[in-house]
Amino acid sequence: MATAAELIAPEVVIRAMRGSDVAEVVAIERASYQFPWSEGIFRDCLRVGYVCRVMSLARQVIAYGVMSFGAGEAHILNLCVGEAYRCRGVGRRLLSSLVERASVAGMSDAFLEVRPSNTAAIRLYLALGFEQVGMRRGYYQAASGREDAAVLRRALRRDSGPSAS
Repeated sequence: MATAAELIAPEVVIRAMRGSDVAEVVAIERASYQFPWSEGIFRDCLRVGYVCRVMSLARQVIAYGVMSFGAGEAHILNLCVGEAYRCRGVGRRLLSSLVERASVAGMSDAFLEVRPSNTAAIRLYLALGFEQVGMRRGYYQAASGREDAAVLRRALRRDSGPSAS
């Protein structure tokens, strides 16, 4: 039986991003990054059919993720959690949802880039099975020019044994 607190607690939901979410997404993006994506980039991602998800709490967007598919691979392009909700499992849950979506879609691997200075994100990615496979020199814009990106990969499909021929 549900407790009184559970009956009135707002539900956390992961759902497809809608055009009406973009203003909230951009507000989180701008508060989180020195060089944020523009509203136009998010709208373009929706328009071209990328996997765009938001996590909402009481109908307020608290996190979002954007992922593309191509050549049998998923590329997590952006994943961000609003500051008030960081270190509470929100990023883990959203990233796990994106990885599961990519796996169900038949992608063999998921890739992402991360600033080496973003140690909290790197810890999350490693905990969820990503491993560093390379570096992209000068990938990110930075206050002092450019910053490298660590490239991380996670295998999504495993062979289930000998194939039936």
